[in-house]
Amino acid sequence: MSASEIESDLSADERAGLELIRETGGIHQSDFWKNLDVSSRKGSRIAEALEESGLIQREDTVYDGHNTYYLEPAPRDLDFSLLMADDMLSPFIGEEEVDAQADAFSQWMMNLAYEDY
Repeated sequence: MSASEIESDLSADERAGLELIRETGGIHQSDFWKNLDVSSRKGSRIAEALEESGLIQREDTVYDGHNTYYLEPAPRDLDFSLLMADDMLSPFIGEEEVDAQADAFSQWMMNLAYEDY
C-alpha cells in the first residue's frame, strides 16, 4: 500500500497529528498531544497508529526530566522517474539557467518523446 493510500485511511485526528509532526519536523510526544488538544492517552494512540503505518518514527527520549518519545516524520521514498527520460537525467537539475537550444536539452526531450509508457 502506498503512503498516499495509507494517509487517505487516517482518521481526522491522525491526519492532524501527522500534519503537526511534518510541520514541526519533529516534536516530543508530551507536546504533541497538548498541541492537538487531546488527552495524553489519545495522543499516545494517535502516535502509535502513525508509527505502525510507517508514517512517523518514535524514539525514546528524556524531555524536561520525563521519559517520553520524540516523534518525527518517516523518510519518504523519492520518485526520480519524473526527472528521467530513458536513462538521461533532466538537464534542468542543478542549473540556474537552462538553454532551451542546448543539445543536452534537445536530446533529453527526444528521449522523453520516444519513451514507452
